[in-house]
Amino acid sequence: MHKLAAVVFLAATVIGCEKQPSKLDDVGQPMPKALQIDSVAAASADHSGSVEDRLTRLEIELAKNREALGFLNQVYGQQKQQMEAEAAKEHAPDAMFAVPVAGDIKAGMLEGPATAQVTIVKAFDFAFPYCMQVNDMMTELVKEYPGKVRVVYKNLVVHPDSAMPGHLASCAAAKQGKYKEFKRAFWDKAFTPYANSRGAEAAAMGKDNILAFSKELGLDTAKLAADMDGEECKQLIAQDMGELEPFQVGSTPAFFINGRIVVGALPKPAFKKLIDEELAKAEKSGVSGDYYERVVIAKGETKFRSKKDPKPQ
Repeated sequence: MHKLAAVVFLAATVIGCEKQPSKLDDVGQPMPKALQIDSVAAASADHSGSVEDRLTRLEIELAKNREALGFLNQVYGQQKQQMEAEAAKEHAPDAMFAVPVAGDIKAGMLEGPATAQVTIVKAFDFAFPYCMQVNDMMTELVKEYPGKVRVVYKNLVVHPDSAMPGHLASCAAAKQGKYKEFKRAFWDKAFTPYANSRGAEAAAMGKDNILAFSKELGLDTAKLAADMDGEECKQLIAQDMGELEPFQVGSTPAFFINGRIVVGALPKPAFKKLIDEELAKAEKSGVSGDYYERVVIAKGETKFRSKKDPKPQ
């Protein structure tokens, strides 16, 4: 009888546990048959046969439930490992990453004043639609926060075959003081026909078309072509990509708003919320002049940190 009481108690415990809500309800894997019916409850309710028969039935059903619980523990362990692996790849939301911008500023690849309290670093690829989607938004944000926001552009060439001519030409256009104008024209007159044709009009992204619409912008196309072929612009693009590498930026567009990373194209209200938060921090700090250089670069983190890693002291 003591053995029967112990088994019944264990069965009741298992039943009680099974009735609790579980995060494993949708494990996405086939469930063992032992989990498909409340087998212990059924065995407990069956009063037929001798005490020994009833005890045997309970032992059999409890064994099935132990197997099922083992399966659930295995699935939970796998899911936990997967979640931890994903967390290890995600940037820490509380990090302030010190992304270098001096080379891009010197090259003229920016919008907004040097004294701006908020610097948005945009890492982009000229062959990616979401990068185009936020292009005008960046210009609008600079205008909507006069004197307070600047955008620094960093080349992150993910599709070199199609995008590299545009990146080289934008650097060359910056040498003539028309980076912003070139960038806008490239999206309209190179990428848009290329994208609309689903890549069939590859020539739209090429050098000949670039020189054609650059002439309409008043650029010296002979100098533009020479600078596109020169080493300086190639080195700048390589430098940009090298400076982004420690922060594990693998997709575009990616933004660093005073060092806070945002991956993907957010709606404008979301950007403005982040800008307002960073403006409040900057104003509270009392730091004048180049806030980005004196605070973000001076005090920020110089390499990737995941959301599961502790914040450095």
